[in-house]
Amino acid sequence: MRIALAQLTSSVEPSENLELVRDHTARAAEAGAELVVFPEATMCSFARSVAEIAQPWDGPWANGVREIARTAGITVIVGMFAATGTEQVTNSLLVADPGVEARYDKIHLFDALGYRESDVIAAGDQPVVVEVAGVKVGLATCYDIRFPSLFTQLARSGAEVIVVPASWAPGPGKLHQWRTLATARAMDSICFVVACDQARPEGVEDTRPTGVGHSLVVDPLGTVLTELGDEPELVVVDLDLTQVAAARQAIPVLRNARSFGG
Repeated sequence: MRIALAQLTSSVEPSENLELVRDHTARAAEAGAELVVFPEATMCSFARSVAEIAQPWDGPWANGVREIARTAGITVIVGMFAATGTEQVTNSLLVADPGVEARYDKIHLFDALGYRESDVIAAGDQPVVVEVAGVKVGLATCYDIRFPSLFTQLARSGAEVIVVPASWAPGPGKLHQWRTLATARAMDSICFVVACDQARPEGVEDTRPTGVGHSLVVDPLGTVLTELGDEPELVVVDLDLTQVAAARQAIPVLRNARSFGG
């Protein structure tokens, strides 16, 4: 499976960001990718109130992404904010494909380090696995990466690849945590983990979750296949899916796991 990671810096204008999606998707398709993964909050940076820019699931921004995917002929996974008809919105992943569509609403909200995502975001409650080019792909978003049980559930539901769009909050030790968590979740689930973060924006010194860059792809045994730097970049990576079955045979942690408690 050939995938592309589009590490970019979202602005606070959804229309500008839709053009970034268009450009990166076209470039990914030209490189032969079957799937292009964008960060969380691609629709709009967390530097702006997401409640004021959220749109319906069938609104112009999401429909623009669908048109981009149809034109390019590849699957697009992108972070957006969807209106709910209440004061809260959802932090969602749109999976747009010429033949299939899926939605994942972020389950674990970033109420940590002085930030309260739940003040404006309504949490999802359903893990999601979607088939892309014949491969089962699990969906997770940013803070979800701290919760191993979600990743093992996705693997038990058939996922061989788990994508993690993110807009990782900066701060002391946060880059180390990002790398470590992505590697650990790959080994927990015996899956490829494709973690696509926002690039580090220039001149941002606060702790809002605006990205640190360093998108990475980790194989099922925890080897980092590629890691980007701070800046915007598009990279294409080939995944050998036979490694998943081989790794699960060699280290059968999903089969050997035991449950505790009532």
